[in-house]
Amino acid sequence: MAGPGRILIVGPAWVGDMVMAESLFAMAKRLHPGARLEVLAPRWTLPLLKFMPEVDEAIALPFGHGELNLIGRRRLGRALAERRYDFALVLPGSVKSALVPYWAGAIERRGYGGLLRRLLLTDVRSKQALPQVESFAALLETSGEVPPPRLLVPPDAIDKALSALGLSRPSGPLLAMAPGAEYGPAKRWPTRHFAALAKAKQAEGWQVWLFGSAGDREAASAIPASTDLAGRTSLDQAVTLLSLADAVVSNDSGLMHVAAALERPQVALFGPSDPTRTGPRSPAARVLRLGLDCSPCNKRVCPLGHHRCLEDLLPEQVLAALSSP
Repeated sequence: MAGPGRILIVGPAWVGDMVMAESLFAMAKRLHPGARLEVLAPRWTLPLLKFMPEVDEAIALPFGHGELNLIGRRRLGRALAERRYDFALVLPGSVKSALVPYWAGAIERRGYGGLLRRLLLTDVRSKQALPQVESFAALLETSGEVPPPRLLVPPDAIDKALSALGLSRPSGPLLAMAPGAEYGPAKRWPTRHFAALAKAKQAEGWQVWLFGSAGDREAASAIPASTDLAGRTSLDQAVTLLSLADAVVSNDSGLMHVAAALERPQVALFGPSDPTRTGPRSPAARVLRLGLDCSPCNKRVCPLGHHRCLEDLLPEQVLAALSSP
């Protein structure tokens, strides 16, 4: 039987999950090299798709986070129906995420889920206890090793991003820091630890650039840095400029996955979350965690009120990890 000619994938709403989904996109293209691969994504993760050459078209999902908008989703699905998708994969687990492929009339619609999703998908799978990258890839039903996520920055993108932000290329080694974590405060290494690490690396002659969203500005303002980009960049600019880093230090966050997919040397700081499930998939990455009895709890806020899983992870330990081969 001939393979699909046109594939629609509903992409994740979290930055880190969209980066991890790149492995699935690459495998889908390898499995069906003649197929056209189109990815539907919300506006805040859509820019990542320009760094994934296997994606033939990025389609904007024009709804806010958590917004149902049945009329809008039906209208979008009907508009996409003329494309005649043979196959659709729905990566998010919500019922609403399966609506557009349903109204688009994709012949086969596959995803994880329960009873309500069975009304919208033709093939509903039970989710297994797998790392996120493998969980996405398992929907393809193909054998072989799952490749790590990779992002490719176009050669001319760096100079464009630097020019747009009024920056020059670093004159020495560059440490990129990402002190935020959208999931919640439990994932954030203390700001004073980031500040101490920044001072130590600057004393060694490193430049320090801070990355993050507008919500990270307060934390970034307390960290001495050569350049504070928190809230100043678009997501695609952040991806592009992170590719310049000689080292990256971050919490378990979307930018951690970006750095890993760019194959930047990095130290990823884990407290309440589980690196075996959502850790960076790069040989250049090193995970630091204390492994307390109470972790991983996967809570947004420390349920015990002490946050020791990251409070007790000291700047000296991160500094040593950065210096080790």
